[in-house]
Amino acid sequence: MSRIWPPQSACRESGAGLGAFVAESQLRKRSVRQESENCMAAMKRTARIEKITCVFLDIGGVLLTDGWDPHARKRAAKAFGLNAADIEERHLLIFDTYEEGRITLEEYLGRVVFHQKRPFTRAQFRSFMFAQSKPYPEMIELVSQLKGRLGLKIAVVSNEARELNAYRIRTFRLNTLVDFFVSSCFVHLRKPDADIFRLALDLAQVSAQEVVYIENTRMFVEIAEGLGIRSILHEDFRSTRTKLASLGLHVDASNP
Repeated sequence: MSRIWPPQSACRESGAGLGAFVAESQLRKRSVRQESENCMAAMKRTARIEKITCVFLDIGGVLLTDGWDPHARKRAAKAFGLNAADIEERHLLIFDTYEEGRITLEEYLGRVVFHQKRPFTRAQFRSFMFAQSKPYPEMIELVSQLKGRLGLKIAVVSNEARELNAYRIRTFRLNTLVDFFVSSCFVHLRKPDADIFRLALDLAQVSAQEVVYIENTRMFVEIAEGLGIRSILHEDFRSTRTKLASLGLHVDASNP
């Protein structure tokens, strides 16, 4: 009796085993391919998220000197013969309200300086207040290049009172540099309230990961970072330019 070798049952088993092996191999290849595609997609998403498209800036201490800080108030007290301690106490009681745009400059001055008769006018005192603002030209040029050369959106997130803010924007032509202003006097929010940053993100229509924030107050930097906004604690032009370069934002602003 003739015999078939290998037995058909063995061939069937062998064929089934081979088929299972091929199927498993193909499944593995598809799995590896899918994993690779998923990885590439994730990398692309991450690259998209991490690309900086917008800069948030403070004004006082970054683009300009502070507008009406303790040093300016002391200079005013000396120049006008005022009691510095009395002025400072009254200022601290009301300035948050003024910066949030809830009272006018005239109301502020009436409660802080002109609550009694003075030998000088409100106009003279206002002029002194406004004259305290000076520009930081290197920082203005740096931000100008971030906007002009790199095409970044520029937004101010700042605590400033309305009349002083308007004077500073107009005098130093900040409106030619900045796309929009989230000033405390406009939005009735002020740092350290995190909602002012959330509002800025909504207005800019960007994610937190697309923003770099330049600020000279450490607490405000920490609050922004807590929302996922990459932030630079501004100390001087040179160090800020270096930190921007580390984020891939290279500019040719002049080296002082």
